[in-house]
Order: sequence, then C-alpha cells, then structure tokens
Amino acid sequence: MTREEILQKVVDIACERFQDHPRANIKEGTAFIEDLGADSLDIAEMVMGFEDEFDISIPEDEQGIKTVGDAVDYILKHVAKGE
Repeated sequence: MTREEILQKVVDIACERFQDHPRANIKEGTAFIEDLGADSLDIAEMVMGFEDEFDISIPEDEQGIKTVGDAVDYILKHVAKGE
C-alpha cells in the first residue's frame, strides 16, 4: 500500500468523524485536536477506525499521532511490517 493510498483512507476516516470539516481542508498537516476539535472520544474512535481499516494495533499510549500526516507515517511503518 502506498503512502498516498494510506493518506486517502486516513482522510476518509477523519471526514467520517468530522463531517463539519470539508474534505479539502483535511490535509497531512491537519491536527486532530487543534484543527478538527477532536476530543478523547473522537481520537479513540478514529484510532479504532485506523486499526480496522489497516488491520494493525495502535497502543493507547501512542502519543506521537497528532496530525493526519503522523497517522499516515505510523500506519505506513506498521503496515509494511505486518504488525
């Protein structure tokens, strides 16, 4: 799976969760909390969406995922390893 394919799927999941935000406004640099107004429940549901979509496990203590690009990087790294 390419980075672009992962990005599109991450954006799809973010768009589902944050329907108030146009897809065109959700880019790699978009921060889940600051830009989209995510709370802890939103984050948890998005993480579950990422886990289901990419068949990976993301530990609760994974603090490095703050933006769309962070999510893409994390998923790309772990999908490639088959984790």
